[in-house]
Amino acid sequence: MGNPMTNRGSNRHDGQIAIVTGSTKGIGAGVAKQLAHEGATVVVNGRSTRTGMETVKAIRELGGEAIFTEADMRDPTAIEALIEETADRFGRIDVLVNNAGVQTETTATEATMDDWEFVLETDFKSFWLCVKHAVKHMPEGSAIVNMSSNHAFLTMPGLFPYNAVKAGINGMTRALALELGPLGIRVNTINPGWVEVERTQSELSADDRERVEDMHPLGRIGKPEDVATTVAFLTSDEASFITGTSLLVDGGRTAVMQDHSFLEYKQNL
Repeated sequence: MGNPMTNRGSNRHDGQIAIVTGSTKGIGAGVAKQLAHEGATVVVNGRSTRTGMETVKAIRELGGEAIFTEADMRDPTAIEALIEETADRFGRIDVLVNNAGVQTETTATEATMDDWEFVLETDFKSFWLCVKHAVKHMPEGSAIVNMSSNHAFLTMPGLFPYNAVKAGINGMTRALALELGPLGIRVNTINPGWVEVERTQSELSADDRERVEDMHPLGRIGKPEDVATTVAFLTSDEASFITGTSLLVDGGRTAVMQDHSFLEYKQNL
């Protein structure tokens, strides 16, 4: 993965404390690096100490501040400990990014209770619990971002309950925005599409990648920094009048109703 740090908004998060769950690799690591680049002290989180410390090291080598706290987002006790340890150490939490997520490739009839609980606990319940425990430590002007997917809007067979949960995250964001708005805390969702992370790189052959890129109006799949800079904006004062929103970051993928018609249109240009 390339370095997501850019010069955009480089001071927007000076002095802030940010937690990014599931930030040992992929999109989460990109978000952690971007927030650190913009001045935040970032709590990197995940289940792997090795990859977590690699993210922390990368942030520190580029002049940022970060620590790693191991916590399994399926464990409510670990979630509460992550929040309380952060608050005890730094005194507050200014930014919370609920990014941890898992996916199963099953239909509604194939999915087992274990599949259901695996996705619901990691991708949904943990988001609520992080917010529940963090809010009392978040001052006015703080911001929360919940990471969802473009599958919340349009989806395909064989991704249940992942796709259903991602739609639920959008609903959770609206509910939280209403309840936390009077406290001066904003809550938004980002809905990424195809993003070039470790899993994508390993699963896509050269031909598959070309086909996937062709399905996007912008002609490419996303990079972690495309999502990371959007998170940094939504959690900054520049977005102080934005809350309850679910923002697609998918290169126009969701605007395409039928792949074949769009590909035919491109071929005839």
